[in-house]
Amino acid sequence: MYTVTVAKECSCFTKSEYKAVTSYDTQREAYNYAHTLAELMNDDFCTTHKFIAQMAGEGEFIIGVIDNPNAGCGTGSSDDSCSTGTCGC
Repeated sequence: MYTVTVAKECSCFTKSEYKAVTSYDTQREAYNYAHTLAELMNDDFCTTHKFIAQMAGEGEFIIGVIDNPNAGCGTGSSDDSCSTGTCGC
């Protein structure tokens, strides 16, 4: 049994249809789901965070979350850091 776990449930995640922990019979299924879900969340969520899928141990994949250093850069955010060049763009 292989599991995929979302390490931190941000507000966009809790509003989504996705589950924080899912299980799969094969490593390939878990790998594919983890990477696909991370990509979907990066594309569809508010861009405040970045999601990264990685293997965390035998039979476990984690979707980690970090603050997006480019949040606000053309994402519709009210952050003024783009105009000052401090957002990392």
